[in-house]
Amino acid sequence: MKTKVILYIILTILALCQKAFCQQIQAPFIHESIKIETDKIFSKLVDIRRDLHENPELAGNEIKTQQKIKQYLLDLGLEVETNTYGHGVIGILKGAKKGKNIAWRADMDALPNDFADNVDFKSKTKGIQHGCGHDVHMAIALGIADVLSKNKKDLKGTVYFIFQPEEETFVGAKNMLTNGLLAKIHLDEIYGFHITALPTGQIMVKPNEMFAYQKMIQIKFKEELSKEQTKELSKSIHDALSRFAAGTKPWEIQGMLDPKNGLSNPNTIFKDYSFMDGNFSIRSKNNEVIWEAYLYETNVSNVKNIIPKVKQVITSANLQQQLLSVSFVQENPTVLNDKKLTESAIKTLNTIYGKGFVVNDYGQVPYFNDDFAYFQQKIPGVYFFLGGSNFEKGIIAMNHAPNFAIDEECIKTGVRSFSSLIFEKANGN
Repeated sequence: MKTKVILYIILTILALCQKAFCQQIQAPFIHESIKIETDKIFSKLVDIRRDLHENPELAGNEIKTQQKIKQYLLDLGLEVETNTYGHGVIGILKGAKKGKNIAWRADMDALPNDFADNVDFKSKTKGIQHGCGHDVHMAIALGIADVLSKNKKDLKGTVYFIFQPEEETFVGAKNMLTNGLLAKIHLDEIYGFHITALPTGQIMVKPNEMFAYQKMIQIKFKEELSKEQTKELSKSIHDALSRFAAGTKPWEIQGMLDPKNGLSNPNTIFKDYSFMDGNFSIRSKNNEVIWEAYLYETNVSNVKNIIPKVKQVITSANLQQQLLSVSFVQENPTVLNDKKLTESAIKTLNTIYGKGFVVNDYGQVPYFNDDFAYFQQKIPGVYFFLGGSNFEKGIIAMNHAPNFAIDEECIKTGVRSFSSLIFEKANGN
């Protein structure tokens, strides 16, 4: 009897060891398969991206974009849901076994601009352009769906591909949630990214805030101030609300790429600042004079002090009798990465693709933001930056800027790396 017990224990240990060994060798096999499948579909994804680029649609009008995404996902054999909000699409990829429910989000809308666009596949619609890279976001998301569908037999859980409309107007994510998205699908985690001016293929991320807190300050006066009063008061408010290291200019966003002062340096100038964006815009309405300006603050605990500071400056200028109100008229939430998930994602990608594959982000970007923040209020999530610039070729992926361009090699990096990440996360790793 004793011999049988010992034999049973030995066999159990051997079975566990074999299972662990199989898991160890499966991971490299899967990620090699992901790489091979990514390479196979790369040219197809480039064609999709260029088609989307030629046919951009503004927020709320993503009709043809929706149909293209829907058809691609159906052709992959995914379940597709379009009854969410606006022209959104959800592709549902069910793995062979039970596991986590993971979401990947891509935004769909284009910008109302007509900037220079030095490519052969320019927008065919005057005044509308994919000048923020959402065409690339969609191509990469479709690529991830494609690659993972080809590895479905090894995939656990369910992956939801959320193609979200109306990001540029900052209402799409919020309205999808308001319209019952989470009543239809239960999500454990959510991931997404934005193309940026970093070198092509570089992935950057950090826990907590990726962007500064953006607030529009509105000041109402009873009547118009003199030119001298306006100039002095504006300067005083700017000075009271400004905080940055001496000799630095965190409002010059191109500096985020600088190895010495940029986002990748622990001593970056973009991690502790507050500044106002230009001069106040001043207008009259209903016998009131309205001043408005954007402010960017990296420290959320300082936000509550902004309005009292402005009021104090106005009082110090002896203009309190003229003051009607000071308020925030726009204060969108900012992207806030879950600390535990972010650290896990960094570790996963660095383990698969080599130490240092993911570049640590130490700062917060001004000016930009993303309504992905609304998803993160409900679901733990991580939002990455993916570089799209190729400086040697003169390709600079500076969003919302003239001559915004993308090195399409970033599509390959995005599909390969994020497919690996989502596979591991859905499988509970």
